[in-house]
Amino acid sequence: MHRRICRFMIALVVLFLTGAAPSNSEVVWNVETDQKLIALTFDDGPNPVYTPQILDLLNQYGAKGTFFVIGKRVQMYPAIAIREVNEGHEIANHTFDHHYLKNFPPERLIEEIRQTQEVIFDITEQMPHVFRPPGGFYNDALLQSVKKDQLTVVMWSWYQDTQDWKKPGVDKIVRQVLDNAHNGDIVLFHDLQGDCTQTVEALKQILPELTRRGYQFVTVSDLIAKTRK
Repeated sequence: MHRRICRFMIALVVLFLTGAAPSNSEVVWNVETDQKLIALTFDDGPNPVYTPQILDLLNQYGAKGTFFVIGKRVQMYPAIAIREVNEGHEIANHTFDHHYLKNFPPERLIEEIRQTQEVIFDITEQMPHVFRPPGGFYNDALLQSVKKDQLTVVMWSWYQDTQDWKKPGVDKIVRQVLDNAHNGDIVLFHDLQGDCTQTVEALKQILPELTRRGYQFVTVSDLIAKTRK
């Protein structure tokens, strides 16, 4: 335990000194860029059945994604989190237990964020640079705290919320993404606990079509780095 805490604290210091986290401390919804880049993001995983299928599809199309993971699920399925990192995807913080800010004080959520940072680093040896609050709920106190922890708050393009967790049908998910695709989009999917079949089937259509249109799929942090100055 002592060794794990030491490693975590050293990583925090290195992150602070190197400025490895994205420099934009404001909430990011999408990125303005002339390049045909899109960030696919997946919330609430890992899922032991469907996250590996998503990873297989991303690999098939040379795509990189960002996985906003739940700390306790990383503890449950460490091999999947390690695979995400090893295959070049971004692993990001989505709290430990998916509590909403509207139901919990900021102090409680901040504890969960820091706990999740430690869990992710302990398992993957990667320190997340971005954070997404469950349900998209945040306030100034939370923003200031994550800024101190060198985390950038990343949401999603408002027109690219697939609402796949509602299981609206594969066609609806596909149309939501394809009909609204723009440079710099951040698309919201889920690999949450339960049945994610529609998400997987939708990706089988979305990935080849956007590839045909000339889009590249990058991580959120890479997308932010492309922001037009």
